[in-house]
This record gives sequence, C-alpha cells and structure tokens, in this order.
Amino acid sequence: MHDICDLRSYIALLDRCGQLMRIIKPVNIIHEAADIGATCERLGGPAPLFEAIYENGAATGADQPAAAPVQVFKGWRLFSSAVANQTRVALALGCEQSEVTATMARALEPANAIPPVRVADAPWKKNLITDPDAIDVRRLPIPKHAVGDGGRFITGGVVVSKHPETGVGNLGYNRMEILGPRTFGMNINQWRDVQRAHAAAEAQGKPLGIAVAIGLDPALMIAAGCKYEGDENNIAGAIRGRPVEVTRGVTVDVDTIPAHAELVLEGHVLPGVRRSEGPLAEFHGYYGEPWESPVFEVTAIGYRDDPIFQTIVPGWNEHIYIGNVLPREPLLMRFVRHASKNVRAVHIPPYTNGFLVVVQLDKKTNMGEPRNVALAAFAAHPNFRVCVVVEGDVNIYDPSDLLWALTTRVDWGQDVFTVPRAQGHEMDPANDSKGIGTKIGIDATFDKGRRPYGQRVSYPMVELAKYLAA
Repeated sequence: MHDICDLRSYIALLDRCGQLMRIIKPVNIIHEAADIGATCERLGGPAPLFEAIYENGAATGADQPAAAPVQVFKGWRLFSSAVANQTRVALALGCEQSEVTATMARALEPANAIPPVRVADAPWKKNLITDPDAIDVRRLPIPKHAVGDGGRFITGGVVVSKHPETGVGNLGYNRMEILGPRTFGMNINQWRDVQRAHAAAEAQGKPLGIAVAIGLDPALMIAAGCKYEGDENNIAGAIRGRPVEVTRGVTVDVDTIPAHAELVLEGHVLPGVRRSEGPLAEFHGYYGEPWESPVFEVTAIGYRDDPIFQTIVPGWNEHIYIGNVLPREPLLMRFVRHASKNVRAVHIPPYTNGFLVVVQLDKKTNMGEPRNVALAAFAAHPNFRVCVVVEGDVNIYDPSDLLWALTTRVDWGQDVFTVPRAQGHEMDPANDSKGIGTKIGIDATFDKGRRPYGQRVSYPMVELAKYLAA
C-alpha cells in the first residue's frame, strides 16, 4: 500500500505512476481550467496540475489569445480529477483495479472503522486570516466551471460539521457559490446529515459552525461521498489502515477538521437566511436549477505554504465516481451476490452518470440467472435504471467492450425486459418529476443455447517499446 497522507503525497504518487500532467502555461479559472480537466477525463488522461492560474472574467481557449487578467493567483496551484478513472481510484485506495469494490466494502463496514486522532497544530493554521475586513473569498482561485454555471463554485470542498445536539461529526459535499467577500450560497439537500444539524441549530435560532476543507488525501474525498452512520473520518481511517489526523477549528466549534488540508474556510451557516444560488452542472449531465439556499458566512481562512486549490469538474467523471460509483458499488455487489453466487464483479460506469450498472456473471446453465441478477440490481438503489449483465470475457471498465457485448450478444426481442412505473431518482432526466420511470434489464451474456458460437478473437498485449528500438 502506498503511503498517502495528504494531497501532496498523492500527487507525488500520481507523478511516479504517469497519472499527472503538469500544466505550466497560465490558465484562466473561468471555464478554461475545467475545460482542460474535462478533456483529460474524457480521454482517460492524467490528472492536471495547473502551475499558474489567473482570472480575467471571460473564457479563453487554446485558439484564443488570453485577455489581460483581472487577478493573478500568485503562489497558488490548481488541481482537479483526483479520482476520475479506475486507475487513479485504485491508486487512491491502495489496491488493484479489480479490488476497488471489495476495498470500499471493507472500509464501509462499521466493524473496520478507525476513528480519527486529534492533533493541536496543522499546516493550514500557519497562514490565518480572521479579521473580517481582510477576508475576501473572491481572492481565492475558486473556478467557474461550465458555461451555464451561475458563478464561481466550490465543488471539491469537504464540509466538516458536528450535530449541535448529538455531537456526531460529519463529512460531506455541498456546492457553494460565491455571493460576496465573506458569503457563499450553500446548497443543502434535505437528506444530508449537515441539513439535520443545521435544522437543529436553526430551531434554536443559532448558527451552525462548520469548516470547508479543500485539498485532501483522496481517502477523505472518497469517504465524504459516502452515506454513513457516524463520522466519515472513520471510513478514511479504514481505507488508510490508520487514524486520520484532525484538528480543532480556530473560530468554530468543530474538532474534526483534516489537519493536512491545503485550505480551510471556517464560518457559520446562518439561521433563517436564504439566498438564491445556482445553477451548476450536476451529476446527471444537465444544469441544476437555482435554489433558495442557506448562507455560509466565513469567519476564518487558513492555508498551507504554497497552497494547492482542489476542484471537482462538476457533472463529469470524478463527480460521478465520488457521489455514485464508489459509495454504491459495494451495495450493488451485496444485492446481486444475494441473487447469484456466480457474480464476479460489478461496475457503475461514470460515463452513464450513475444510472447504468454492469454486472459480470459466470453464467452456468440457468438461462434465467441474468434476469434475476438484474432485478436484484434494481432493488439495490433507486438510481439504477439500466442493468447490463455480461460474462467474464467482457471488460466491464472498457466502454468499447461493453458496447461490443451489447451489439453481438443481445437479441433485442428476447434478451431485454422492462420494469414499468418503478421508483427512480427524482433528478433522472428520463423519469417524471417524482422519479417514476421504466427500468431496463439487458442480458448480454454469451451462450443462450440458440446456436453454437466460436471462441472470441483475442490477441495478447505486447511491449511495443522493444519493437521501436534500433
């Protein structure tokens, strides 16, 4: 297992493994940086580390001359796409690609939890701004990602909170749009733990103290995307096999802030205050609408020397991996394995926004087994609307291999079934406003007993470099 303890050690690992691209040319944080990050993700390329960033208020591209910058973020770097493909996910988890689902399942098991350990000091406390007149979040390199976004959003910040009554800590994600020098619009979904904490504080007319930690060990980023009964720091500890170091806030009553974050924003979610924020590119691939959301007022900014601002390109691969793939694959595996012990692997491809799942099956003689497995997959989570069942010779992480199986092994009149009027996700564009829609199961397994097939053509991989040498 690689010794990852913070974002910097992870970036160093990516560099050693050929999974990092250092971009020296100055890049605009308005659209351009996200465009580059999205391109890298689409092509399966390395994660970009932007060594020089600026803002000019307008988009620039490779074919457009850069306009005069409004501000240059001297001393800052920008990083994205930390866990945007299966290769980097495996590196982040310290396992093989085929072991990702099992590794996440172990980390999510409460019996394997490793609680965090408190430390007094932290690198991000070295550079502190607490004077209200000196705080201006607009001076931070917070990007504007997609063209249709309503403004500059924090998307890769992990919100650290504590329930005011139970004292239980929580890590999670909430989009945050800059509204002013010290304020953000903070989108809080009704089902999130931080919403319950905010509601409890608001009922007493009190603000909720939180911290937003940016630039983290990917174990913390992954843990924050999971639904968990307890402090998600426990998941990160289980992934690393040791306690996560956390520290107490400077201006807020939060004591589980990651000690090795690059940047921390402290402040309060105000009671009884709502302001419009949005839209933002969302996980389903469309722009989410504006919301009347709570307001987060910043009371302190702390950052490391030579800080790295970390972002997630919204509505793209990393967004789906953290919010849909990694937390839900263990759940999916548990359900389909209950239906069949012949299931070998599962995957939720990020390019389908969490709505399609693939199950790899060692089919024996039971021709109805793929349908049972697909039905079990639909029961695992409402988001799953399409299930494709394949056999072991299909690489479930390769879209072209999956498409090959669909086009050569599926009789669309016999091998497809539907589940009409099923409950899905309310934000699924194919469903109605209540999430009701039709689920589709596809049996893309090999031998269905209709005719004899030959063996699939394959060629062994070779090391091309030895053929190119003189």
